[in-house]
Amino acid sequence: MKRLFHIEFQKLWKNRSSRVLTITYFVLLTLIFFLSSIQFDIGPFHINFAEQGVFNFPFIWHVNTYLADFYKIFLAVVIVSMMANEYSYGTLKQNLIDGLSKKEFILSKFITVTFFALTSTVFVFVVSLILGLKYSSYTEFGIIFSKIDYLLAYFIKLTAFFSFCLFLGILVKRSAFALGFLFFWYLFENISFPILKYVILGKKLEDVTYIDKIYDFLPLESMSNLIVEPASKISIFRTISTQIGMENTKDYSVHYSTIAIVIAWIIIFNFASYYIVKKRDL
Repeated sequence: MKRLFHIEFQKLWKNRSSRVLTITYFVLLTLIFFLSSIQFDIGPFHINFAEQGVFNFPFIWHVNTYLADFYKIFLAVVIVSMMANEYSYGTLKQNLIDGLSKKEFILSKFITVTFFALTSTVFVFVVSLILGLKYSSYTEFGIIFSKIDYLLAYFIKLTAFFSFCLFLGILVKRSAFALGFLFFWYLFENISFPILKYVILGKKLEDVTYIDKIYDFLPLESMSNLIVEPASKISIFRTISTQIGMENTKDYSVHYSTIAIVIAWIIIFNFASYYIVKKRDL
């Protein structure tokens, strides 16, 4: 495994675009630090994130994993480009000629995907721990490491998303088309759901909650369900919601049934990637 990782690392680090995007990704993650200094007003409400308990343990695990997730597109571009380059530069064929099996090739890509996800998770953990120890009102050991399952959810979410990108890169071969398909699939899941539920079926059936359950099994939706938005848990936003008559009934927990669904997609994407490489004439 060390040999496979070394091969992939050399490919990525010698590619200037991949190197710049990877560095940019981790630089952007550090911007979470600047949340502590953000202050603004909404009508009569003055919002200071540090004073609102955003950096309190264990809430900080939820907030930072949710925010960090927005930057994953940078590494998605790296992964898709990584596969496009394999075909464009002929390195895939050369690796196979040099004795690398197709199974080892896919394993090397999965190791890279997992490494990106793990490194990002550790990075978010360190940033969150520093901010929490500085700003949190609660620093007891038991409180600090409660709700740490958000980091597990974040790791699995990134691994699944990057595995999806890897699969698209192998399937389409060209990075622009692969990213275009990823965007198309995102639109499909988000647009087809309200149309199907409220426009098509909503006129015929009073109870269409089973549509929610079906969509919970789709890849991007299941990944999204791992970490629910945390903004409505912040006290100032709860106050605003109460004043305008909105009732918050969200479940913010990390559900292991959702983790199981996402892990299933990780397996599906990687086996599908292997099947394509195995059957395709390279």
